[in-house]
Order: sequence, then C-alpha cells, then structure tokens
Amino acid sequence: MKEPRAVDLRIDARWIVPVEPVGALQDHALVIDDGRIAALVPMHEADRDYVPRSRVSLPEHIVIPGLVNAHTHAAMTLLRGIADDLPLQAWLEQAIWPREARFVTPEFVHDGTLIAAAEMLRGGITCCNDMYFFPDAAAHAYELTGLRAMLGLPILDFPTSYAADADAYLARGLAARDAYKHSPKLAFSLAPHAPYTVADETWTNVVVYARQLDLPIQTHIAETQREVDEARAATHETPLARLDRLGATGPSFVAVHAVHVDDADIERLAAQRCHVVHCPGSNMKLASGAAPVAKYLARNVNVALGTDGAASNNRLDLFEEMRLASLLAKVTSGDAASVPAATALRMATLNGAIALGLDADIGSLRVGKAADLTAVRIGDVETLPMYDPVSHLVNAVSREHVSDVWIGGARLLESRQLQGVDSAALASRARAWQQRLA
Repeated sequence: MKEPRAVDLRIDARWIVPVEPVGALQDHALVIDDGRIAALVPMHEADRDYVPRSRVSLPEHIVIPGLVNAHTHAAMTLLRGIADDLPLQAWLEQAIWPREARFVTPEFVHDGTLIAAAEMLRGGITCCNDMYFFPDAAAHAYELTGLRAMLGLPILDFPTSYAADADAYLARGLAARDAYKHSPKLAFSLAPHAPYTVADETWTNVVVYARQLDLPIQTHIAETQREVDEARAATHETPLARLDRLGATGPSFVAVHAVHVDDADIERLAAQRCHVVHCPGSNMKLASGAAPVAKYLARNVNVALGTDGAASNNRLDLFEEMRLASLLAKVTSGDAASVPAATALRMATLNGAIALGLDADIGSLRVGKAADLTAVRIGDVETLPMYDPVSHLVNAVSREHVSDVWIGGARLLESRQLQGVDSAALASRARAWQQRLA
C-alpha cells in the first residue's frame, strides 16, 4: 500500500467550482504543495492519500479560482468619485488629465496601487492587468501586497509628468520591465493608450518591440462612437482596421472595451485570435455603450472582464462586473440565455488568464497550476437558499462574501482580514491624498 504523501496544505470545502470542467464539486478537497495544486479529490481520497502540514475547513463556502481583473488603472483609485456623471471625453479632458498633470508622481502611483491591491484582494481578485504611469512604482506595490499583476507599459505621443515623447515612454517602460522581470508574480505588456493618442509611426515601433521581446500589446479601442467616427473621417477605416493594417493584431493583442465595432471588426478579432476585455460598469457609467459580447462569443473571440479604474467605475469589483456582463448581454441581445452564469464566471477567471497569456498557471483549478484561490461564504440569509453554486456566484453573492484568498498557496486574506497589509495605514494614506486632490 502506498504511503500517504506529505503536503503543505489541504482545503476542504462544501463546494469547489474549478471552472474547467464546468460545474461544481461537492465535499471535495484541494491539496496544495509548494504553492501549486497537487490534487482536487473527494475528501475520503484526501484522507487516504495525503498528510497535510496545515488544514483549512470551509463548510459553508464555495472555492473558486482567484478572479482575474483583465483591465484596470490601479493608481487611479486615488481619483475614485472625483468626477462623476460625465461622458468619456469631458471626464478625461476636464477632470482627469488636469489632475494627473499636477499630482501623478511615483508616490501617487505607489500609494494608489497599494490601496487598489488591498481592495482587489478583499474582493477575491488575485491577478490584475494594470495600465498606468510609473509602472516601477506599481511593481513595488504589488510585490508588497503579494497580488499577481501584468503591468502595461504606457505609451503616448504627448508629454506627461512621466515622459516627454513616445521614445521616452518606451525607454522608461522597458527599464521598469528590466528591473522587475524576474519578479515571480509580475508580467509585462506594451500599452499604447489608444489609436487616437498614438500615431502610426509609434504603433509601428510598438509592434517591433512586441515581436522582438515577446510582449503582449494592450490598448483602449473603439470605446466611444465619437472615437470611431473621428477615426473614419481621418483615415477612412475603423480604429481596429488601422491597427490590423499596422500589424498590431494577433494572439497577443488585447482590445480593451471594443464597444463600437462593425461586423468586419469582429471578424478581424476572430481571425487574428485577439482578446477583448469587456468593462461593463465603466462603459455604462460613462455612457460609452454596450459591447456586442454575444456576437464575440458566437465567433469564439475570447472575452475577459475588467473593472477599468476606480475613477471611472468607483469599484474594483469583479462580482459586480460578472452580474452586469450577464444582464447587459441579455438585454442587448434579447436572449435570456446569453452569457449564462458559467460563462460570466469563466470571463472573470480563465478567459482573463488566457488574454494575459497566464492560463498555464492561473484561471482554473487544475493540477499543476498555481494555488490562486478565492473562498466565498454562503451562510447568511441574503445568500440562502442556494440551489446552484455557479448561478449564486454571479447572481446572488457580492465581494463582501469573500472570506479568504490564497495566491501561490499563501493566505493573503483570512476571515476578511488582510494578512501582511496594514489596512489602517492604507486608509490614512487615502485620506491624506484626498486632502491634496480635492
């Protein structure tokens, strides 16, 4: 008879939703060793085959893969609610860009990213795709909190407090990548802001660097009808058609928002195996529109979910985005079966990991993957009764029901309390910035 194997951790849960395969497993155990999933088995098999050094019992919980926030601007948490009820262009030009010009420094980015990372951890997010200035300051903040992150290296054709021109943006971004490229929980991408803020010559350089360094490209695109109309007037093609012509599209291209696209654009995204990040909360708040998610899914375009920044959403909450994505798809398509709960959950987990090129390690609970886990407690009156755990995750619970989070097998949230992060100190930093920014 084989001797039981010694392992680091065993987590017993009432329900486990691995995402792949679809569905929920009842009374199973996750076995974790050296930061990775060693087994997902019924509890009696775990009793027989493993001797854990530590054991956690979650009798009222659903355990899921850690959520992947596939698009955010973490440091902009310091601008949460500073300008509401404005369309995108006015929001940017009147409220956001002037404040960024005055206040964005490495300190701003570091503190804002720390606060955002804490918020995301408490909401069950274990990985985010960030895009903002001073990515080296953000990288340090992510290392302090333990959150997994992809850092988009920002590129613009106009000067900011971060860089003077496109070449300087590229140089500073690549220097940050070089400084942190060996950090085990960090990855990097090139992040031109948008087609309307980056000229053809710069896009051509971005494509060259992306291919040479094997870096993904992420960009805001087709977020508003105005953007598309102005692009057509200037170039006689859609923003996506232009980037496709310049060679930017492909399996490592992440189209953020992609709200106002025509059928030819959808075909381009499908043919080039690009990814779309749907940000329903931000798109609705800025009145930008509703992305054609049902059409994307029908063409097998990988669609992930993002919160966007807290300045344009006010919450870094993927449970809310899952529910919004499901409901918005139903009302825009006229099909109540559009984006069912299992699809919405996959968009917030595995699809996000695929978009970032991290699906070999995260996004689902499969043996060999990193132990990035979120536990959701189903024990209070507002979450009972429960007939379908997957439906409940999208349609009934909220981020406040997240009790515990592990990243790489390390418990970073325990019974709603952050581990290794001083929440009171972060709140004090947030109040200090509020006084400066108001």
